[in-house]
Amino acid sequence: MAVESNNLDEILRPFYQRASEAEDRLTKLEASLASNKDSGNEEQLKLVSELQSKLEFMKAEQVAEREKAMKEVQHLTAENAKLQYRIIHLVRALKEADSKLAAK
Repeated sequence: MAVESNNLDEILRPFYQRASEAEDRLTKLEASLASNKDSGNEEQLKLVSELQSKLEFMKAEQVAEREKAMKEVQHLTAENAKLQYRIIHLVRALKEADSKLAAK
């Protein structure tokens, strides 16, 4: 049996060696993949933070534009009310002038 055990060890030795080499390559590939993932994640995180800052800037710009538009609307509404007031008085004055001319 000892001869069979030695013979079996000799037969299996190349398989053990290839398995060991495969494990070493797998370890190296996993390490390489992990480092690539980390650098990829860093790039993605950088891109995400850049996009978030652009989004915040655009939101602030949109709020400023909205406030500017609201002020313009308020200004135009006030100006419109003034002009309507003037039109009412001009129409009234015109009717009074017409009635005075008609009375003569």
